[in-house]
Parts: sequence; structure tokens; C-alpha cells
Amino acid sequence: MNNNLKVGMLALYGITILSLVVAIPGGALLQKLMLIILIAHVGEVLFCQKQIRLHQGPLVDSIGLTLLFGFVHWKPLADKAARETQA
Repeated sequence: MNNNLKVGMLALYGITILSLVVAIPGGALLQKLMLIILIAHVGEVLFCQKQIRLHQGPLVDSIGLTLLFGFVHWKPLADKAARETQA
């Protein structure tokens, strides 16, 4: 399911970028919506550092993935860490 959400986000980013170059019906609304989502993802980077740092790679990679996908990236990491703590 996470992969489907990630593919969907990438598709939305792609359509939004395309709407900057080509006139697409509803493009302006899509651009505003994606800006709001990007701002929310920046907020996640600022307020979810503990969860973002659970990524098994460079921090900059995890920040980039959070900016792209938001909680779809860091929530499974946090859930896995919580399960491991309980065991």
C-alpha cells in the first residue's frame, strides 16, 4: 500500500510540474494543493526528527524522502521501532 501512495505522490508531483509548462484544466488549483502538501511535509521534517532519524541511511536521504512522501516515509519506520521496543 505504501508503494501505491508513493507512486501516487510522484504522479501528482509530475502532473503539477507539467501544469507549470502546459495549460492543464485545474492546474492552478493543483499547484496550490501541492504547495500546501509540500509545506506540510516541511513541517513534518521539522517536528518529526526522531522518526526521520530512524531511517537506515543518510539523514539527508530521509529528509528528502519525507519532503516527497511525508508520513508515508517515516510512519512505517516509527511503527517498526515501536514493535522492536515492545519485543
